[in-house]
Amino acid sequence: MTAPVPHVPDTVPGIPATASVRDLDQLSALVKGGAVTAVVLATPNMQGGLKGKTYSAAHFLQEVALHGASMCGYVLATDAEMRPLDGFGIASWDTGYGDIRFVPDLGTLRMPSWLPGTALVIADPVTEDQPLAVAPRHVLKRQLEALAGRGISADVGLEAEFVLYHGTRKDAARAEYQGLRPLFEGSLDYGLHQPPLLRKYLANLHAALAGSGLPLEAIKGEGASGQVEITFPHGEPLQAADQHMLLRHAAVEIGAARRVLPLFMSAPETGVGSGLHIHLSLHDTEGQRPLFDSEGKDLPEAALHVVAGLLTAMPALAPLWAATFNAYKRLVPGTCAPVNYSWGFDNRTCAIRVVGTGARRHLEIRLPGADANPYLALAAVLAAAGHGLDNKLEPPAPTAGNAVADTELPPVPRSLDEALQLMCMSELPAQLLTAEVVQHYAVAAHHEVEAHRGVVSPEERRREIALL
Repeated sequence: MTAPVPHVPDTVPGIPATASVRDLDQLSALVKGGAVTAVVLATPNMQGGLKGKTYSAAHFLQEVALHGASMCGYVLATDAEMRPLDGFGIASWDTGYGDIRFVPDLGTLRMPSWLPGTALVIADPVTEDQPLAVAPRHVLKRQLEALAGRGISADVGLEAEFVLYHGTRKDAARAEYQGLRPLFEGSLDYGLHQPPLLRKYLANLHAALAGSGLPLEAIKGEGASGQVEITFPHGEPLQAADQHMLLRHAAVEIGAARRVLPLFMSAPETGVGSGLHIHLSLHDTEGQRPLFDSEGKDLPEAALHVVAGLLTAMPALAPLWAATFNAYKRLVPGTCAPVNYSWGFDNRTCAIRVVGTGARRHLEIRLPGADANPYLALAAVLAAAGHGLDNKLEPPAPTAGNAVADTELPPVPRSLDEALQLMCMSELPAQLLTAEVVQHYAVAAHHEVEAHRGVVSPEERRREIALL
């Protein structure tokens, strides 16, 4: 991952770079010229996927762009299988599962090249003309506003690992999700010789993203069979999360055309971990002075406070950055993931790694897995950073050796159930994120735990048969 780079103006592919993305006349011209016939209105759900509707371009221009559109509130109150669940305040059987208005953020308008003739816009839910407090994008926006109130801005880079398998989602379902074949065997970490199907898939994905105004920083093979890593340049956090959502969407769409199944899963195989590492740098808003600027083993006070805040608050916020049952199977020895709350200089065994030198110095937060919702994971990181800055917290000594082997360090939760209990027992999450947000995602975590509690796995059968 390279060091932060300055912000660049966001543009819409297919629209002149000098045009404002908020100028509907530009989209209207494309519609009249026949280049755009449909507009996808998409919103991030709790699990980090995109949900929404596809509208005719004319209807979008005449109605949706001006007044928003209605979707059932359960879009933000279901599990990954879109099952209606009890306990959510925004949508339930008791409330009749009513609609919520979704307002397009025209600044996110793009022309995804993998959807010919289609524009895509991310929408934000509102109730009574106020942003929906529990919506993932708004949870992140509140933390960015709090950071701005401190006179600080953030740049982040998301480092996404995922595993590619042969076949399609339908193939996986027919096989009962067992015996999936990785696209290649063994490690391709930093390897430059790629199998033909992998090379074609990655070239198609790269071209699709670049053609949609999402230029990548780098693509590389990773250490497990079928595993790859994709990074975008550092940028504004909300845009970084939006980009990651579009990466996931594009990866699936491009894969379907080539019978390649990308799996954004924290632990796709036993002993394999895929992360969503967050590279964070902070700047003084007025002078754009980098707050982590330092050399060697020294860190400025602001950086030390941020590290301490992360170590202090991230444990209580774990259901936001590790929201799935599977996420905790990555946080074990042997998966290149952290197993405790630690920090160190250029130390990949730690949860927080200090990277770079001088003005390019930043923090790599290695806790979230590939299945993390990027908005919620970033919100947790920024809330924890702000907590450290506000209270001038001091971190323990950095870890110089193998943090995984240090049994004195505070361990990460062993399960989502344990993480949920820690969040509910602490007053800190509600202080940092509001009680409403904590309650909403605690309910989601509870349902995720219950969905797995009674499920019998092949491993349980194998161990029982071994006793015969």
